[in-house]
Amino acid sequence: MTVQMEEETKVRFDFDYRTLAQQAVSFTLDYEQFPYEAEVGLTLTDNESIQQINREFRQTDAPTDVLSFPLLSLPAAGNFSCMEETPGDNFNPDTGEALLGDIIISVPKVTEQALAYGHSEKREFTFLIVHSVLHLLGYDHMIPEDAAFMEKKQESILSAMGILR
Repeated sequence: MTVQMEEETKVRFDFDYRTLAQQAVSFTLDYEQFPYEAEVGLTLTDNESIQQINREFRQTDAPTDVLSFPLLSLPAAGNFSCMEETPGDNFNPDTGEALLGDIIISVPKVTEQALAYGHSEKREFTFLIVHSVLHLLGYDHMIPEDAAFMEKKQESILSAMGILR
């Protein structure tokens, strides 16, 4: 598994965020029984940059905590059965890894939300990665039933990782 990490801003977390990012992606993929080695892009940025991306891609002119850009076309969330039908679209030809997509996280939002929710930056950072990997695997939270299902998955994964509030 490869997590291609870019830091566009200064990151001053008091934990090993690089290792934690790898662990969170890997654990979520294992939890979802993703059957392939995978590649994920992870960019750590500031509020101004994520606001610009949010404006461009979501027509929302405000900073957000995280953005996810899935690359896979799945028939349903968590259904990986057809990925090999179009391998050129789903796999890196050089490594053979499945190309899941990109995650962009606002570092200042991690700090801000950890404080607002009364938990650690480590927990917030891990939550955002788990949340985004689920998006990359086709899950969404646009309707209440899907949101409840996704929230339950997120909490189960975080709990199994020992990342608690």
